Amino acid sequence: MSETKTKKSREQIIEILTAVFLGITALATAWASWIGSLHGGNQSTNYTTSNNLSAEGNSMYNEASQNLMQDMILWNDITSVRIDYTFAQEKGDTDETDRLQWKLDKLLNDNCSKALYDAITWADEQKEDVSPFDKEGFIDSYFAEAQNKIAEADELLEQGKKDNANGDAFGLVTVIYSVVLFMLGIVGMFKNIPNRMFILIVAIVAFVFATIYMFTIPMPTGFSMGSFFKH
Repeated sequence: MSETKTKKSREQIIEILTAVFLGITALATAWASWIGSLHGGNQSTNYTTSNNLSAEGNSMYNEASQNLMQDMILWNDITSVRIDYTFAQEKGDTDETDRLQWKLDKLLNDNCSKALYDAITWADEQKEDVSPFDKEGFIDSYFAEAQNKIAEADELLEQGKKDNANGDAFGLVTVIYSVVLFMLGIVGMFKNIPNRMFILIVAIVAFVFATIYMFTIPMPTGFSMGSFFKH
């Protein structure tokens, strides 16, 4: 009689533990699936934004190349006018000198950007005959905004890759939880108590392993439970 009561007591404990872990695992599975889907949403958003920024950056880079080419042509025109001005000045041709001075002022004041004008001023101050495009960092300045935009796109792409990896990791956790649910579901099919205990223990160990692993995975960027209850 005592042995029968002990057996029933063990069965009740196993049933209670199984029921408890079934509920906990079901909740954990839902949580892992939800967080994994949030990572997937972030991945999609980051990939899309990265592609848009990359296209915009490439467009800006092409525009910067055109601006650089136009400024180089403008500098050639300025240099040509300066040579003609010096020649007219040496000849003593006042009218031609005035005309070329007017043209030079127009090129410098009306056609030059501030950056190019400053670079020309820098070149004029040098002892050697140099081009404004020899100024350190001047050519790079044309492409600075485009490069920043492309760098931002690359950063979002890398974040998208991380979101993808994190989403896959949460997917693995969900799979392990599903296996745990299966094992907990078949515990009652075994009549032998040691067999039930073995399956239950394996399920609990798998649950603990999956849970510990889940807590090592970063949460989605900007995740906040409070934000889901503001509306």
